[in-house]
Amino acid sequence: MLFAYGCKEPEARKPVYKSSGSFMKESIVRNKKLIVAEEKAIDSIIKSNPEKKYLASEKGYWYSYEIQNQQDTLRPKRGDVVFFDYEIFDLKGNIIYTALELRPQNYLVDKQEIMIGLRDGIKLMRKNEKVSFLFPSHIAYGYLGDKNRIGPNVPIICTVTLTDFKKESELNNNNNSSNQ
Repeated sequence: MLFAYGCKEPEARKPVYKSSGSFMKESIVRNKKLIVAEEKAIDSIIKSNPEKKYLASEKGYWYSYEIQNQQDTLRPKRGDVVFFDYEIFDLKGNIIYTALELRPQNYLVDKQEIMIGLRDGIKLMRKNEKVSFLFPSHIAYGYLGDKNRIGPNVPIICTVTLTDFKKESELNNNNNSSNQ
């Protein structure tokens, strides 16, 4: 009889503490309010510049072409290496980072870490285009900021000039032939 009792399946313990989920609910409400406030600020920028045509992206940001290339049809895609310059401004137009400070960038599309908004925005561009992006904070530097000049939950304007892009394999072949 003792043997039968000892072979009994273990029972799961009841949780000692049950979370009400109130912190998560408050966080969701706070984030929704933040997004609404940022979108209002971005909307006022768009309305105050009627000469610029802003397009809404599917990912939740807006963009306007400063220089548009209508001859080329190709756009960067996964695995391409993109060469670009960019500047970052606050929503009042004050410069946060100049193109010189950020230096020309190389980015391996969808295979390298980069700001969420830029990851998507670059794929909308063609060679020699210059685009101004209006990024809400959640697709810019988020709740942490960049830990330097961009604080937490700061929406930004990012002006990007895409100078060129090539297939990664093309670039690797050129590097291999120059090393020989």
